Amino acid sequence: MFENKERSDIDNLGEFGLIDHLTKNIQLTQPTTTKGVGDDAAVLDFSDKKTLISTDLLLEGIHFDLAYTPLKHLGFKAIQVNLSDIYAMNGTASQVTVSLGLSSKFPIEAVEELYEGMLLACKQYNVDIVGGDTSASKQGLVISVTSIGYAAEKDITYRHTAQEGDLICVSGDLGAAYVGLQLLEREKQIFLENPQIQPDLEGKDYIIERQLKPEARQDIIFLLKELAIKPTSMIDVSDGLSSELIHICTKSNKGCNLYEEKIPLDPMTYDTARSFNLDPAVCALSGGEDYELLFTIKQGDYDKIKANPDITVIGHITEPEAGMNLISRSGNVHALKAQGWNAFK
Repeated sequence: MFENKERSDIDNLGEFGLIDHLTKNIQLTQPTTTKGVGDDAAVLDFSDKKTLISTDLLLEGIHFDLAYTPLKHLGFKAIQVNLSDIYAMNGTASQVTVSLGLSSKFPIEAVEELYEGMLLACKQYNVDIVGGDTSASKQGLVISVTSIGYAAEKDITYRHTAQEGDLICVSGDLGAAYVGLQLLEREKQIFLENPQIQPDLEGKDYIIERQLKPEARQDIIFLLKELAIKPTSMIDVSDGLSSELIHICTKSNKGCNLYEEKIPLDPMTYDTARSFNLDPAVCALSGGEDYELLFTIKQGDYDKIKANPDITVIGHITEPEAGMNLISRSGNVHALKAQGWNAFK
C-alpha cells in the first residue's frame, strides 16, 4: 500500500504532504458520501435519516501502551471503538474523520502502519474516511476519531428507554480484553527486568486479540433487524458490564437483577484470570474494553433469541425501588457497583 521502506522524517513532507500521502489510497464506497477528503469540509447526504455522531480520544500512556501495541492494531482499534458507539444506537456507521497528534519519534513509516490499520477497519466495516487533521504533539501519540452514521428515527435506540420486566442481554463474552491486558502487562514487566526473555503468549491468541484488536458488533445489529427485534435500550461495553448496566438503569430510572452465573465467559478468559488470582466474573463486571453490546428486549422477544449462541440473557429490569443488584452464584444479593474505567483516575 505504502512504498517507503526506510525511516523518513515527517518534516520532509510537512502537514499537508503527510495528509495527502496517507489519504491517497482512500476509496469512497458509501452512497451517503458526496465529497470526502480534499476540500475544506466533507459533504454527506443522509436524505431522510437521522445523523448519528460520536467522538473518541486515544492518548498514548493513558489508553494504549506502544510497548506491546502494534501500530496497525492500534489503528484498527481506534476506528472500531468509535463505530461501536454508532452500533450501540442501533445505527449504521458510514464515515469517520481521523486526527493525529504526532511526536518527532514517529517516522512516516510508523504513521503509515497506523493508517493501514485504520484503512483495514474502514474496509471491514464499510465506512469512508472523509477528513481529519494532523499536528505535532509533545505528549506522544494522540488519536481522535469521529464516527458518523445514520438511522431511521423509529430505529434509534437510547440508554434511557429500558422498561420494567425487560430482559437484559449481552452479545459475545466478557472480560477477555481485561485479562488479555493483564497478560500483556505481565510480559512487559518481565521483559523490562530481563530483555533476554521472550514474551510467553503461546495459546493465548484469543484474549490478546480481544485487547489489541477488538471487533465492534455490527453483526449483532444486522441480526436483531433480521429477527425483527428493536432493543428497548442499548449501550456498548467499553467500561465494564456493571458500569454500563448502571448507565442504562440510571438513565431509565429503573432497577435490575443481574445474575452472576449467566455472565458469558470464554474458557480461556476464565482459566487465565484464575492463574492471575482474579475472579473471572469481576473481570467481566469491571474490566471493560470488550465492545460487546449490552441491551434490553421485551419479554415477548425472548423466543426469537433464546437459541442464538451469540446472545445471552443475563438478568432483567426491575422497578427503581428494588435497586440495582448482582445475584451471586450462591444466591446472595449485592448492590451493583461501577468499578470500571475512570477516565480521570
